[in-house]
Amino acid sequence: MTTVFDVPPAPLIERVADRLKQAPQVAPPEWAPFVRTGVHTEKSPDQTDWWHRRVAAVFRKVYILGPVGTERLSAKFGGRRDDGSAPYHPRKGSRAIIRLAVQQLEELGYVSQANNRGRDVTGPGRKFLDGVSREVLLELAARNPELTKYAKAK
Repeated sequence: MTTVFDVPPAPLIERVADRLKQAPQVAPPEWAPFVRTGVHTEKSPDQTDWWHRRVAAVFRKVYILGPVGTERLSAKFGGRRDDGSAPYHPRKGSRAIIRLAVQQLEELGYVSQANNRGRDVTGPGRKFLDGVSREVLLELAARNPELTKYAKAK
């Protein structure tokens, strides 16, 4: 069985983002075009569909790290802050973006709360991500014949 751990993150996140665009529950809020993704960034994201990519990336991180809360997720989506002449220091990403992304995934039924320990992926969410991972692996195996041994049906 193919899981999220078996495929590279970039093509998986792109494919999941495309699928999430079709869900009416996952929609960017009205403040999305103007917001920065954290205090470490200077401008808002350039991509018009950045919200769906971020929700897909958060979904993947909850799958890998779960149960996980917004505090740890914001640390994963943080970066280095440029403080002028002072050295760079790590800063956390926006918890509001992560919180809303997780809430939208909860509306879809892909993520649920795990007894005050954060959020974890549900059975349907795991099935969704594993299915998309399988599609990505088959696509990669079609381009690279050496990967066909990993794409065998089990």
